[in-house]
Amino acid sequence: MAPGFQVKSNMKSMEQELQCPVCKDIVKQPIVLPCLHSVCLMCASEVLVQSGYPQPELPPEPNSPASTPNTRSPRQIRRPMPKSDRVDRLLRSGSGTYPGRRRKEGPSPLMLFPCAPCGRDVELGERGLAECMRNLTLERIVERYRHTVSLGSVAVMCEFCKPPQALEATKGCADCRASFCKECFKLYHPWGTPRAQHEHVQPTLNFRPKVLTCPEHDQERMQFYCKSCQMLLCSLCKLRRIHAGHKIAPVTQAYQTLKDKITKELNYILANQDMVLTQITQLENAITQTAVNSVSAKEQLSHCVKEMMALLTERQTMLAQALESSRQRRAEALANQVAEKRSLLEHASLMAFTQELLKENDPSSFVHAARITHKRLAQSIESMQRFSLSADPSFRHFQLDVSRELKLLTDLNFIQAPLAPVIDTQRTLAYDQLFLSWRLPQDSTPAWHYSVEFRRRGVEPGGGARGGIRGGLAAARWGWQRLEEVTGTCAVIDRLEMDSVYVLRVRGCNKAGFGEYSEEVYLHTPPAPVLNFYLDSRWGLHADRLVVSKEQRCARSVPGLSLLQAADRALTSCHLTADLLVGDVAITQGRHYWACSVEPGSYLVKVGVGLESKLQEWFHLPQDMASPRYDPDSGHDSGAEDSSDSPPPFSFLTMGMGKIYLPSSTNSHHNANYRESGFTNGNGPSSPTGVTYPLPPRLGVCLDFEKGRVTFYDAHSLRPLWEGPVDCSAPVCPAFCFIGGGALQLQELVANRNANQTPVRRVTIQSRVTKLN
Repeated sequence: MAPGFQVKSNMKSMEQELQCPVCKDIVKQPIVLPCLHSVCLMCASEVLVQSGYPQPELPPEPNSPASTPNTRSPRQIRRPMPKSDRVDRLLRSGSGTYPGRRRKEGPSPLMLFPCAPCGRDVELGERGLAECMRNLTLERIVERYRHTVSLGSVAVMCEFCKPPQALEATKGCADCRASFCKECFKLYHPWGTPRAQHEHVQPTLNFRPKVLTCPEHDQERMQFYCKSCQMLLCSLCKLRRIHAGHKIAPVTQAYQTLKDKITKELNYILANQDMVLTQITQLENAITQTAVNSVSAKEQLSHCVKEMMALLTERQTMLAQALESSRQRRAEALANQVAEKRSLLEHASLMAFTQELLKENDPSSFVHAARITHKRLAQSIESMQRFSLSADPSFRHFQLDVSRELKLLTDLNFIQAPLAPVIDTQRTLAYDQLFLSWRLPQDSTPAWHYSVEFRRRGVEPGGGARGGIRGGLAAARWGWQRLEEVTGTCAVIDRLEMDSVYVLRVRGCNKAGFGEYSEEVYLHTPPAPVLNFYLDSRWGLHADRLVVSKEQRCARSVPGLSLLQAADRALTSCHLTADLLVGDVAITQGRHYWACSVEPGSYLVKVGVGLESKLQEWFHLPQDMASPRYDPDSGHDSGAEDSSDSPPPFSFLTMGMGKIYLPSSTNSHHNANYRESGFTNGNGPSSPTGVTYPLPPRLGVCLDFEKGRVTFYDAHSLRPLWEGPVDCSAPVCPAFCFIGGGALQLQELVANRNANQTPVRRVTIQSRVTKLN
């Protein structure tokens, strides 16, 4: 194929990209909307007028090959002939203004432009179309397109030749904004003069600016690009306060970066034409399958309706038969009652027989024969006195209540997929495994099973705005993983990386297919392997004050006899007894993490770690501790009074009365990090020795044995609360100290909670991504 023919074919194939979304014609004088779509300036003004905004002051269209009478649409014929030298002044002066508007009036309301490609209203700003700059690049492409395909092209005559001998122009000057023939161009652009350096362009009747200028600051070139706002800036706009702290780069750098990205994306698409053709084939097959399946669905719909009609007809026949049987029984009963009543008339047989019976004079014969007659007459009299119909003629019991059925028929619809599940954030957590719990909305159709998807946070699947094609390649390595056919409303995910954030979502499935995804939930895995242990009640436990549950994972302290015995000292001081509980494990190496929850109503509870030998030495025998109300506790017991150089033998954080106390020691930078993560001194009273914050639902503890450091976390969000040193020269164990009443519970392992759960199928979702050259 000849290169010229191929270029011409490529130019013809892009006509759809050059069409205005409003008039569906090739765009003329395009401007760029805030949504980055381009539209004709005059089309945009007409749309604004139709939306109820004042008529803007528009210049006539330029008399150029891009808008000649033989290529202009009927809608445009009614417009006056344009003039292009006013387009830029129009955009700078504000095309949304109208005659009579005063400058001192209040700011005009924001203009909303209904963008057809976006399907939504785009905010133009107070100045309307004046905020939108011309798309000079698109204008150049349109001009090249028309010149290549010879669409509506007309001869451009030299503007400096005399009319009788006017020649066709061969060159145009962007600086002079005029077209010249060969001789006139040499005459007006002599060598050695500044005019010789003017930019040469193709001859045209529609000269446009060489570069973009700021719509607010006349003649100021757009030399910068704000990455944060994604907009071009001039040197004056760059100094505005609204762009303070934004990432601003020279427009040449943004040009090169964007051009490289587009080139790479174009090469990627061109290198994967087979994939595009395969997808087109799949789409065409899907269209065919859609037509076939729609016919099948219509047949099924007709079959179901016919079945319902047949069932209704059968039911109608059965009910009609029951109604007719009841009518016959009632009619027969009423007819018998009528015959009985007629027998009581004067000339009826019973009355006549009774009158003849009374003529009998033989007492024995009369008594023998009259007893049955007497019985019949007594029954007739009783029937007369207590007269009632033997059958109800109203048929009230044969009325159909079809309100429920009518509602069902009214709501009769195709099977709907389940609605998006709602994540139960109270039960969902990340511990030794991820535990996800959810429920369906009340108005949702039931789900047969669920699909749980999760991925490690870091890159967006498919690339998107984060990383482009490179992000899509990374997403192929860190794509979504799926748990298939989860039958319950909870799922457990294991084999995850520590100290990572995972994104989870879930959707239901039934006969109609999969429904919408739930909102994504983010869970942060613990920073170290989870340590599973139980409370050790072998030493330091006072049964009258401290109770440990049967599972040895929950403890409750109840002040009892010890306080009553110390009642005689209540006037001089208030004494409380400290009770200690430790874990049944001794840590000698590695990093370990565990979590617990403290009852908000607890008086004082200390959670931490310590040397097993020192804890036995300090807490083995009962001791009395002064109440913090009279001898304020530091909030962090470390035993550092023995030696300021060596690390403390144990480290605790104090919680009580719905608060947690964070000491300000040599590790004050950790408190700073904690405040930056969402907690400030304004959240609780501060003091020179520390600060208090609301008690988190769960407290996490992470011990690094090799480094001799212990870190306390808000276990719900994995935000660090405090970090400090601890002596790890000997075995270290978890420790819990109760002062006064309180309760504590260790976090149960997710694996233990779901030991009997049916395993689900685990699938990795892989996307087809071809490596870029």
